Amino acid sequence: MYFTEVKQKFIKIYGGEEKDIRLFSAPGRVNLMGEHTDYNGGYVFPAALTMRTVIAARKTDSKTINLAATDLPDRVSLDIENLCCYKDLWWGNYQAGVAHIMQLEGFDISGCDLLYDDSVPHGAGLSSSAAIEVATAFMLETFSNEKRGIDNKDIDLVRLAKISQRAEIEYAGVNCGIMDQFSSALGKKGHAIFLDCRDLSYEYVPISLDNKRIVIANTNKKRSLQTSKYNERRAECDIALKQLKSVLPDKAFLGEITVEEFLQYKKVLTNNTISKRAEHVIYETDRVVKSVAALKSGDMSTFGKLMNKSHNSLRDLYEVTGTELDTLVEEARKMEGVIGSRMTGAGFGGCTVSIVENDVVDEFIKTVGEAYKSRIGYEADFYISEIGDGAKELR
Repeated sequence: MYFTEVKQKFIKIYGGEEKDIRLFSAPGRVNLMGEHTDYNGGYVFPAALTMRTVIAARKTDSKTINLAATDLPDRVSLDIENLCCYKDLWWGNYQAGVAHIMQLEGFDISGCDLLYDDSVPHGAGLSSSAAIEVATAFMLETFSNEKRGIDNKDIDLVRLAKISQRAEIEYAGVNCGIMDQFSSALGKKGHAIFLDCRDLSYEYVPISLDNKRIVIANTNKKRSLQTSKYNERRAECDIALKQLKSVLPDKAFLGEITVEEFLQYKKVLTNNTISKRAEHVIYETDRVVKSVAALKSGDMSTFGKLMNKSHNSLRDLYEVTGTELDTLVEEARKMEGVIGSRMTGAGFGGCTVSIVENDVVDEFIKTVGEAYKSRIGYEADFYISEIGDGAKELR
């Protein structure tokens, strides 16, 4: 939806004049490599998308945050003095959680009227929740800073990512890592982020696709991280780390353990399931390092092979893919011009990401889409997205 249309919709809901409406934005993300490594203290390699959450916002003198969305009939009002009370909302709990955590951290939360317009598909594994959280946090900090006379050029985007993560864990109940919120807050056009999830040190790596495109395929399988096995996987990794620390006491995260150390000490893991979870995390972290090196040297072929190995590991060792994701990847790999294909996001449904030669993109979408519908019974959606910027106010 164009910005003028968003503003007109805002006025239809809330009244007022267009000149008083401001626009804030944060993107979804695609993770190019490093799945389920972030909460294990490993490396990840995400990129912000041009698919985004846009908030039309207007400050008010009230003690209420009013929420609406362009694609939902729901209207929600949050009492600023009781922000702890909205965890069970069907829609609006992410916004309430961000406002609550920011309030706990000392921000002066303003009353405001808000209209959300999302181009990030919900439940697809492209971090629509992080886009909502980070856009909300950026907007609320902007308003808070203006109350206190603080220059908004000094907004700490890493802090906003941490606040958004806290909101998802403590308020929405998803025991997530930092990757989604970090990439939404700090994304950079034309670059992926090589992020160390232990200390949040990071490096922007240019992505030179030349005659290739990033094609995202959505399984359209409905899922919810709260009800999936996401938290179960995290608990299994905690068990693996505890057992490996008996022989590697200095390791604080699975992601700190090298492949060589794992091969030497994996015998201490007490069952096959725990061993498989640890093996995925440790080798996946290693694949991130190798992927960054490959892309820096322009070796897209090696990067594609690493993508394929990543998906195989997520399928066989971490067991988070499922028939829908595996079907999309299998059909993608059959096609000439596909450099690599893997699931992206938490899994259990969601999306795949493929690197596809530009002149076969249309054929890729048609052929893979038809095969998927034939095998699964319903259609997949496809998106060709550029790599975009992180959170900002749209001027």
